[in-house]
Amino acid sequence: MSDYLYGKNSFVEALHGDRIKKAYVLKDSSFINDLKKRKIEYEIVDRRFLDKMSKSGNHQGVLAEVKEYKLYDVDDLLKKENGLIVVLDGLKDPHNLGAIIRTCECAGADGIIYKKHNAVKLNDTVAKVACGALEYVKVSEVTNLTNTLKKLKEKGYWIVGSDGSATTSYADVDYNRNIVLVIGSEGEGISRLVLEECDYVVSLPMKGKVNSLNASVAAGILIYNAVKSRSC
Repeated sequence: MSDYLYGKNSFVEALHGDRIKKAYVLKDSSFINDLKKRKIEYEIVDRRFLDKMSKSGNHQGVLAEVKEYKLYDVDDLLKKENGLIVVLDGLKDPHNLGAIIRTCECAGADGIIYKKHNAVKLNDTVAKVACGALEYVKVSEVTNLTNTLKKLKEKGYWIVGSDGSATTSYADVDYNRNIVLVIGSEGEGISRLVLEECDYVVSLPMKGKVNSLNASVAAGILIYNAVKSRSC
């Protein structure tokens, strides 16, 4: 089964990664010459076709049928020192997943792990929001997050989970070691069994009247705090 992506940034990165099987472009597209040079099949279509295929998304005049997204083994994400892995516990919104993938690529995280069941997976919306970052971030899909975290701890990783009820600040943890950051699902947070595997449970300061942050925003703060801590 093929996947689709749309939007110029995602299209360009997939093009460079040789993942496009067939492209759909407008007749005045600047990508046509490049597609011809690379001998990639393409079809001239109208904007209505792109609107329909992208479900009225911001396709920017290009859409592509691409090879299936590559998934990695957890071992492919491991490092000997100062590793940084992001674990997503039941995330449901593809926009959040795409934004987190983009942040991980920008921050230099080693990869993302998420549940195989009852969670969002890689799709065209995720790819569009990730703006091409999906071509560079290693993503691993596992059946059991709790067992995966146990194995990561055996490999020398410290597990840091984020929960609004925690009394430890996210800034009061030593990130100068192998770290796994766990982000919970929208609305429900981190599940009990996963929370029990965390070495630290931290919270982000909330000074406003709204008592929670968007999952991708929280992930961005935690990821860059870890990166900043290591550069000090």
